[in-house]
Order: sequence, then structure tokens, then C-alpha cells
Amino acid sequence: MSKKFLKVMSVILSLSLLASFSVYASAEKTDEYTIVNPYEDVIWKGENAWTGYRGSLHTHSTYSDATVTLKEMVMEYYNQGFGFLGMADHSVTGVEWNQAPEQAPLYYYQYLIGYTMEHLTDEEYQGVINGTYPMPEGMTRDYGMTCITGANELNGITLTKGHVVGYGLERGVGTGHAGLENGHREAVQFAEENGGYSVIAHPGDWIDTREGVNDPEFIDYFTKIFLDYDSCLGMEVFNETNNATPWDRNLWDNILMETLPYGRMVWGYSNSDAHELNKVDSSFSVFMMPENTAENVKETMYNGNFFAVTRKIHDNPVLGPAETYDVMDQKLPVPMATNVEVGDTTITMEVENADFVQWIANGKIVAKTEVDGTGTSTIDLSQIENSDEFLYVRAEIFGEGGCAASQPFALDRNNAMEYEQDTSLAAKIEYLWYRFISCRFFIIFQEIYRAIV
Repeated sequence: MSKKFLKVMSVILSLSLLASFSVYASAEKTDEYTIVNPYEDVIWKGENAWTGYRGSLHTHSTYSDATVTLKEMVMEYYNQGFGFLGMADHSVTGVEWNQAPEQAPLYYYQYLIGYTMEHLTDEEYQGVINGTYPMPEGMTRDYGMTCITGANELNGITLTKGHVVGYGLERGVGTGHAGLENGHREAVQFAEENGGYSVIAHPGDWIDTREGVNDPEFIDYFTKIFLDYDSCLGMEVFNETNNATPWDRNLWDNILMETLPYGRMVWGYSNSDAHELNKVDSSFSVFMMPENTAENVKETMYNGNFFAVTRKIHDNPVLGPAETYDVMDQKLPVPMATNVEVGDTTITMEVENADFVQWIANGKIVAKTEVDGTGTSTIDLSQIENSDEFLYVRAEIFGEGGCAASQPFALDRNNAMEYEQDTSLAAKIEYLWYRFISCRFFIIFQEIYRAIV
């Protein structure tokens, strides 16, 4: 989405932002806080220790616009050792892998260009979910791959890529969901009204510029969606190779600084968004769970007991690294936390397969620990200047196998403000104007104009 496009609303949004900033400034400040540990319930060690399961909740097949069949895609994830998978084809709601989902008519073109649709047989499906289906030579697994049904990349038939992945949808609900241009809010509402929940997909692809992740207009746009809809659990901070979304970590930090004054956490997800087999090992999440079940996957999506991982991370002058590096398909061990402990002012993280751990607060690196493979990193907020201003702290674990981002540890000062949705006449007029300039005719005209100019 172009910066020029949103300029038509700059006056209205500037006024609303000034109003919101004045509210933030009124929040009482205190040095007393409780560090909220998103991993508090995880059992890291001992007989009942939880396991980290690798998974992706946003992946495609020839039932929408991918180049490989559902069967081929599922088997590739299985062969790479994934623990769970959610097929989220564009405007197609995922079902069990031994069934054909209801397909959006737009994607019938796949037949015309020679692609086929194929799902697993009943026998193959049982073998995959039980972990008994034969692995490639030299590889073994003793766990199944959980099938996550009900996922759908909503707004899938739009030009502006305002995509939202809906989860928990019944079969056929959302099939053919063309969506609205720039319609994140409407897609989130659609999922909620149909008994589901959602995650904002690759927001940087919609913003379309690196500078946009720091633009107050875009930050406010997503902030209001998260504050208005608790069912929108978070956003993708890593997506596939991150080529179109290299700065979504920065956007995440900016949004957290706007939502946390209201006590609203925004989780950071990572998904492969694979359309080809060579993108399966690009970005994924590691869910800490006592057992690999669909119910536990859903619960983990809600409570934040997971890490967002990417194999390809782009250079970033604010958060690092200094240079882009890509370790996809090299079968390198994933950098990961093996224990997390929280004190009054400290967070201690034991890690493996790591070179260093960096700690980020309010969008900036505030501490860093070098690690030689296995080690421990502790941040003591009482020793860090201006920590009384921090709203959260989060960790990023870097190693030869990529980067794993923790979920934020909120600093709860027991002073969260109450949020009230703006239902004023001015807000309604603003929304109607936004929808008018987001109509498909207007967007097509804009794209033609941009191509010509």
C-alpha cells in the first residue's frame, strides 16, 4: 500500500493521534512493576518437561495459488520433522488432509495452466498424524504431525495484500472470501463473528515501504484493530524469506508501545507462507506444549508459549543484524531457549545453538550477551538506564541456524488505562471515507496511475 494513498486521511488521523498521545501522557508512571512471563506455565526440565514443536500455521497449495499440491506440501513438512501444520489457502478454509477443501472459483485457473489438486489418502493421513508414515532414508520421527483445520487467509482476492489469517473456522466458512481492499479490520471482524480468531499476516507487505513501519498512520491503523478486537491475537513478525517484510520486527515494537499502555499484548508469530517446497524451511514457530494436540496449539496461540523463528533475516540498522544472512535448507540446529526464569528485576534465559542473545525494550537493543553454543543470558533491569520507561522486554536468540524471537515480557505497573472504542460521528465519517477510497475501482485506478507515472 503506498504512502500517497493514506495522505488523504492525514489531517483526520493526525488529530486522532494527538488525542491518543495526550491520553498516553496522562498515564501514571511508577518504578514498581511485575515482569509478566509469557512462559510461566512451561515446564522446562524434569520428567514432565514440555517439548518444543516446530510448526507453521500459514501455508498454501494448488487449492489456491501455490505450485504444489496439498499432498506434496503436507509430506514435505512431515519429512522435515514439523510437529503441526495449518493449511491457510487464500479464501479456502482448511480441512483434514485426507479431504478436498471447498475451493474458491477464482483458483480454477490452476487446472487451465496444468496444475492438479491432490490430498492424502486415508492411510497416508493416519500415518502422518500418528508419525508412523515412512520417513526418507536416514531420517526418523517418533511423533505425529498435528493437522490444524479451520485456517483461511482472508482477503485473499485483493490487490493491496491486506491479508488476515482466520483460525477456528467451520468447513466452508470463508471459502471464496474475496474481502475488501485494505480490509484488515473487516477480516478480523469476519473471523470473530464466525466463532474464530485471527492473526495479521505479513503487514509489511501491505505497508510496502521500509519507512512505513515507523509511520504513525500505519502504527495507529493496526493499533486500533488490536485494541478493538481481542480475537486478533497478534501479527506475523517473520514471514517466509522476509523479502517483502524485512522490518516487521520494528513494526511489532512500535505497535507494542501503543497497545501495552492499555494492557493489550500482541503476540509475534512466524510462518513459512510456503507456495513452493523450497520455502518450507524459511520461517516457522516453535510451540512449547505438554502434548502435541490441536487443542494445545490453539491454547499456545492464545497464551504466547512459543518462539518465532526465521532462517533468513535481513540487515536492520536498528535491531540488527548488520548484514543479511540466509541459512534455509541447511539443516542447522535452531537457536532456542531451554529455560526461562523471571525475578523481581531480572529475566534469565538458558539457550542452545546460539552465538548471542540480545534484549530489546521499547524498540531498541538494551543488552547483549555473547554465547558459545550453550549458555545463559540475564538482563537486570535495575542496572539499565531509563528502564523505568520500558513497557516490555523481549529477547532475540541468534545462531548459525537463524534467529528465534521470544514473546514480550510486559512490565506490569498496575496502571493500565481503560480503552474505549471511538464511536463518535467523526470516527464513523472517517471510516466511511476510508472505505470509499479503498474500493476496488479506486485501487485499480491508483495502480494504473502509479504504473504510468
